[in-house]
Amino acid sequence: MNRPILIGIAGGTGSGKTTVAKAIFNSLPKNNITIIAQDSYYKEQSNLSLEERIKTNYDHPLAFDNSLLKEHLLQLLDKKSIEMPVYNFSIHNRSDDTITVHPKDIIVLEGIMILEDKALRDIMDIKLFVDTDPDVRIIRRIVRDINERGRTLESVIEQYLNTVKPAHEQFIEPSKKFADIIIPEGGYNKVAIDIMVAKVKSIIKEKLD
Repeated sequence: MNRPILIGIAGGTGSGKTTVAKAIFNSLPKNNITIIAQDSYYKEQSNLSLEERIKTNYDHPLAFDNSLLKEHLLQLLDKKSIEMPVYNFSIHNRSDDTITVHPKDIIVLEGIMILEDKALRDIMDIKLFVDTDPDVRIIRRIVRDINERGRTLESVIEQYLNTVKPAHEQFIEPSKKFADIIIPEGGYNKVAIDIMVAKVKSIIKEKLD
């Protein structure tokens, strides 16, 4: 294989993107695939006070450092290792740590806004969109934010209504039109995932032949 294959997986918050990414990951040889999360590439905010950082709208395209993300993806596609940033949501900023990611034949990029950005779309070989009902997505978001991020139910609902839902309608839902494959009902649609994985394998085989 000359150039690695970049697979993009987009979809709204709680849609099941990670489940789909893991399904692809588990269907292919582990030594040939790596997963990059757009969530690792929220902007560095050391120039702001904690009070200002707390107000960050993580559901807007401007929250992401897509320039660095694209730079790192191009390095991986050029078979060079990268130092992927680590984002710490408790301090609303990047950690001092990084994770070394080595180039692999297959790179899976997952994130809510990856199909919204043309510069990212243009370097993807396969574009997927995980399409899940809003009521299911908000329930998953509530469970995640309370259990993993120490949020209160009231704060999660307030954030969803003020920023998450408007951003989904303005940026994420319209990006669905750029997808090559749309997976309804997210990670619980085993039939769709199996078909998608078979399609991905077929595309990969074509590139390898």
